[in-house]
Amino acid sequence: MQVELLNDQGQAAANVDVPDTVFGRAYNEALIHQLVVAYQANARQGTRAQKDRQMVKHSTKKPFKQKGTGRARAGMTSSPLWRGGGRIFPNSPDENFTQKINKKMYRAGMASIFSQLVREGRLAVVESIKVDSPKTKQLADKFKAMNLQSALVIADAVDENLYLASRNLPNILIVEPRYADPVSLVHYRKVIVTKGAMDQLKEMFA
Repeated sequence: MQVELLNDQGQAAANVDVPDTVFGRAYNEALIHQLVVAYQANARQGTRAQKDRQMVKHSTKKPFKQKGTGRARAGMTSSPLWRGGGRIFPNSPDENFTQKINKKMYRAGMASIFSQLVREGRLAVVESIKVDSPKTKQLADKFKAMNLQSALVIADAVDENLYLASRNLPNILIVEPRYADPVSLVHYRKVIVTKGAMDQLKEMFA
């Protein structure tokens, strides 16, 4: 399997060989969907909370007499049937949304995503991504020259200059291979991988 090697102008200068075990997998839509859903679910804090009929502020006085009004009988205004009443099955603040993904499934799903990106022409390789100073404009000019508006850059090492220069760029995310997640891989229009990061991805997902 070969992938384009881009130069500083974003043009394909040559092709580089990449392992088929990571970038030549078959497309598994069900597995990728499970991977993305589990990642988003595990990111939820679960701190939302609702009140039941015991917790809402209300009076225990009977709203109206039991008989003679023609209305349904009611004991107090905290009933879930009433506006402002408590919820029948309220969400608790300690709710757990986590989903378990086996390591073998995770590696296979990530390899399937990388393989699909190669087939769609959305993944490319560069020699390296470096900046001399933590200046956003310097890095922005580099991406502009490469014609990259929305890109996930997987670099073998993210130093302080690169981190500070990239954090204010919209639609640009630079991470190390261990922090590459399935949602970002699917979301960004282009995925750029440095040669050093390519070796790390091979060790992680092959």
